[in-house]
Amino acid sequence: MSHSSRLLCLAATLTLAGCTATSHLTQASALGRASRSSELLAVIDQPGPIEARTVRSTRWAVPRAGLINLEHPQAKQAGLTDGDEPIEVDFHVIQHPRFGTFLIDTGVERALRDAPDKAAIRGLVARELHAEKMDFAQPLGDWLSARSEPVAGVFFTHLHLDHVSGAPDLPKTTPLYAGPGETTPRGVLNVFTRGSIDRALAGLPPVSEWGFTADADGRFAGVVDVFGDGSFYALWTPGHTPGSTAYLARTTEGPVLFTGDTSHTVWGWEHDVEPGTFTADHAANAKSLAALRALVREHPAISVRLGHQSPQ
Repeated sequence: MSHSSRLLCLAATLTLAGCTATSHLTQASALGRASRSSELLAVIDQPGPIEARTVRSTRWAVPRAGLINLEHPQAKQAGLTDGDEPIEVDFHVIQHPRFGTFLIDTGVERALRDAPDKAAIRGLVARELHAEKMDFAQPLGDWLSARSEPVAGVFFTHLHLDHVSGAPDLPKTTPLYAGPGETTPRGVLNVFTRGSIDRALAGLPPVSEWGFTADADGRFAGVVDVFGDGSFYALWTPGHTPGSTAYLARTTEGPVLFTGDTSHTVWGWEHDVEPGTFTADHAANAKSLAALRALVREHPAISVRLGHQSPQ
């Protein structure tokens, strides 16, 4: 290889390494107020006004090494190896009697099933992600078409492809919310996924970033009281991504925790093992997972909704 060719290769590598997760714009969230975990704990066991349900968008299978840290001593002791792991891609419906209906994440878009060449995830990306393994249940567009009222907004746990892939089905005025720093992480892998994420979010408002401040009680990285009435909390759980956010809803049937991909699987959750190669920062992810696990141990009435599998 000539000197000029080597320079071109180096330049290309550096360019790719500097690619952000998405070019979609962000803004500070006008919704929610910074809180602390002690305020949440004071009301967590009291039933609240929220109605919550989970909608299965598709079943899928992805590499276990991405979902579970197979280098963790617990995983090695259990003899876990890589291979296809069955997962689910869901979205969650949050209904507040005053503020309306919101979603947590977006499932998958209808075009991924009906017109895959026009979907946000298409071509090489769809092939590499083995989208052909998807067993569709209810894409977001199907669910929306059965409703007479639009959703009031989407609360993202993070902005990975499998959580934003239903966004093209949203009305273009739908507000979006996520943790801080979700759009800006840089990495070589982003050159593979950025175009799909940009297409998924195209035409939608800027992502409103939660106004987290340091949790004065030290339990989580930050806490936001989303509606200001103690019914629904955003919990900053960095690690899987910088802005990863879990949500705690005080529902009419008791507290419900949505972990996002701080924990993908039932096995990982039950054995305190953070995700594998899909996670950006293992130490931070493990710390956030430990905080969520401690919360549930202390308040066993909490119903847990994991990132991609359903506890039995």
